[in-house]
Amino acid sequence: MDLDEVADRLYGLPPSEFTAARAAEARAAKDAGDVRLSREIGRLRKPTVSAWAVNRAVREHADDLRELLAVGEELRRAWEAHDAGALTEVTRRRGAVSERVARLVKEDAGLSAAAAAEVDRTLDAAVVDEGAADEVRRGRLVRPLEYSGFAPAPAPAARPAPAAGAGSPEASGEGRADRRRQEGERADREAPEESRADRRAPEESRAERKAAAEERARQQAEARAAREARKAQERVEAEAAYLEWRDALAEAVREHDKRAEKVARLERKLTKAQKRLRESEQRLEVARREERHARHRLES
Repeated sequence: MDLDEVADRLYGLPPSEFTAARAAEARAAKDAGDVRLSREIGRLRKPTVSAWAVNRAVREHADDLRELLAVGEELRRAWEAHDAGALTEVTRRRGAVSERVARLVKEDAGLSAAAAAEVDRTLDAAVVDEGAADEVRRGRLVRPLEYSGFAPAPAPAARPAPAAGAGSPEASGEGRADRRRQEGERADREAPEESRADRRAPEESRAERKAAAEERARQQAEARAAREARKAQERVEAEAAYLEWRDALAEAVREHDKRAEKVARLERKLTKAQKRLRESEQRLEVARREERHARHRLES
């Protein structure tokens, strides 16, 4: 028995059965002398309902999940290649396959509206993100997945080149601006080196300041996004831990009440037995006393 084998069994179970089954697996590993494996099993997290629904579909609808993940691979390749035609076709197929697979994942699972929405987000993440696809493929999700980046979409069509004539750059303001720019460049070439350097210096300084400001803004935006993602992740983990321990507490209360009732029944039986024992001891004492008197009369 190894951790992968145990995890495959546990993550195929409904969440209501997970905690007890995990405890039994950990106890079996410990009884077999593998304390390290027992600790590793004990650290396996209980899945949320939506994560379990996806894990269940991986086992019961493997072909459909593979088809959806294959569509995701095609979609990512088309996006990286900027192939607008392929993106349009794959996006159309994605909609049909995603709808069918989502229906299979949710059926017979009795999901709430919130859990059903988490299933949709998990499947979307698996389509657009390779790492999420690998997690779904393993069938051991603990919590729903969510993709925080930009989803692949068809590339914008190229703008047509303007036709020559009245609308061409030569006849428009753009043409005049080009001529002015060319004249300025010619003047630069003809001007002394010191004069050209004096004009370039303010422009380069402004460009550097603008680039630095844009870089700071980008870094700040990334830092904010990272903080928000970290807070969201911490909240998800805290909620999962709370739900797991809430279920563990409910199970412990049920077990305690059951055993307390059993002890109470045994105590009532013991009380009755002790009463019968005292009555038996009294009869025994009377019988001994009367037997002695009878024997003395017989001897006399």
